Parts: sequence; C-alpha cells; structure tokens
Amino acid sequence: MSGIAAIFDWDGVVIDSSAKHEKSWELLSAETGRPLPPGHFKRGFGRKSQIIIPEILDWSHDPAEIKRLAARKEELYRELVREAGVTILPGARELLAALKTAGIPRAIGSSTPRANLEAIFAFTGLNEYFDAVVSAEDVVHGKPAPDVFLKAAALLDAAPATCVVFEDALFGIEAAQRAGMKVIAVATTNPIDLLRHADRAVESLEEITVADLGQLFR
Repeated sequence: MSGIAAIFDWDGVVIDSSAKHEKSWELLSAETGRPLPPGHFKRGFGRKSQIIIPEILDWSHDPAEIKRLAARKEELYRELVREAGVTILPGARELLAALKTAGIPRAIGSSTPRANLEAIFAFTGLNEYFDAVVSAEDVVHGKPAPDVFLKAAALLDAAPATCVVFEDALFGIEAAQRAGMKVIAVATTNPIDLLRHADRAVESLEEITVADLGQLFR
C-alpha cells in the first residue's frame, strides 16, 4: 500500500469531545452574559471559534474581542479535560496502531487549537501515532476550506490524491473533498445517512482495517 497517507480529524473522530466542547460554550455564555442561539453547536461543529463567534453566535465582530472570547472558550474546555479526562473513540487507537505498523504515514488535520491537542496528548499518549500535526493556528482558512488537509499532506510528503481523510463533520468532509482526497466519514456527530456523499461511511473506526484504505483507490 505504498504511497497512501492517512489524515485524521480529531474531535469526533479520534476522541469523544463534543459534550465538553458544548459545555465550554455554555460556561462561556454564562460567564459573559451572552445568549446561545438554538442549534448553535451543531451548526458550528468542526469550525474555528473565530468563525463561530461572529457568524453563528453573533457575539462580536471585533477581531480583538473575538480572539479573547475564543481563547477563553478553549481555556474552559481544557479545564473540563483536566477535571474529567477524555474518551478515545472505539477503534481509534487500534486503527492508528495498525497504520503505524503498516508504515502508512499519519497526520492530524484539526480545527482545534494546538494547546487542546497537547493537553489530550498528555492524558492519552496518542501523539506517538502521528507523524505530523496541523491545528487551528497553522492555517488561515479553516474548514470547509481545504487548507488544513493540504498542509497535513505536505508535511507527510504525500500527494493529496493519495490521502485518506477520516472526518465526522460535514464541513470537514467538504474540506477533504475540496482537497482532492478520499474521505471516510464516521457517524459520531451526524447520522450515517447524512454522510453517504463520502467515499465510505461507518458507524465507528472499529469497522475500518488497513486493507480498506487500499480498496478506496481501486
């Protein structure tokens, strides 16, 4: 399977973090007295906080205030992680270990800040499975722009057409497709019927083997 590379979104693909992210928005709302519109979390999942705050929450359009609110939201998230830890999603560690054993390069391509990733690496040791990490700070344009995945491919020295992206968010699937990559969608955030436009849709990473990646390119 020479030439194939694997790029993983983080939240909702490798770790189960949605409840803590949603709770951190609720804590920030309470702390600042700003209301949360109905359905905000689903509409913003997989996007940068710098986009969520002005476009989905309509909390502020001042760049300095957006930056401050985004930083505080992530501080609250990391506090929740430190208090309760995180859950690695079924099949994630096993698939990553199998890909590593098979010599398939692996990267993270995520909209989450690097500090969040590092906090969870400290709890889980998952960083040992990745050759490269691309986080929110590493690109100007977040998903659905393809930048995060294109940068991850470049760091792996892999052509986009040889990459497989693992994603759960609709914006992330769009970003991977715009990057010209294969996509395996995981139904952790959205029902599987909404993910059929990916190259393959699964309920969990337990359904994926190393051999399955090669099948995508036949």
